[in-house]
Amino acid sequence: MPELFAYADGACSGNPGPGGWGVLMLARENGAVVKERTLSGGEAHTTNNRMELLAAISALEALTRVSELTIVTDSAYVKNGVTEWIHGWKRNGWKTAGKDPVKNVDLWQRLDAAQAKHKVVWRWIKGHAGHAENERADELARAGMAPFKPVKLP
Repeated sequence: MPELFAYADGACSGNPGPGGWGVLMLARENGAVVKERTLSGGEAHTTNNRMELLAAISALEALTRVSELTIVTDSAYVKNGVTEWIHGWKRNGWKTAGKDPVKNVDLWQRLDAAQAKHKVVWRWIKGHAGHAENERADELARAGMAPFKPVKLP
């Protein structure tokens, strides 16, 4: 059975501004890649955090059967949110410890539902630090953003 990995990244030009998300999905056997799939998309007016969340959500929603996978993200916001903060938010009716509404609650709820169907290990890595798979996910995120960026005239 191959090991599944999803390298997820988001990008934004301005925050808020045009944004994109990208995912590099890899199946590995004995360390060797046996299957690869890429996903990307974007929005005209969004934030970096929303794009980071959409990358992770898209990876999970792309799976057609219950799976075990590792999601690798350079977003501490996503990793900490989904592994630590979300439990308190749910207990508090999607409010923060300070009783404020959770930002991006629509995407956090979607991520929570998507991950509940799978066995997910979350791993954080430093972004833009030479991790080849993370760099590919970043390229996919930038490609997803490209259609939404204004054209600069000479």
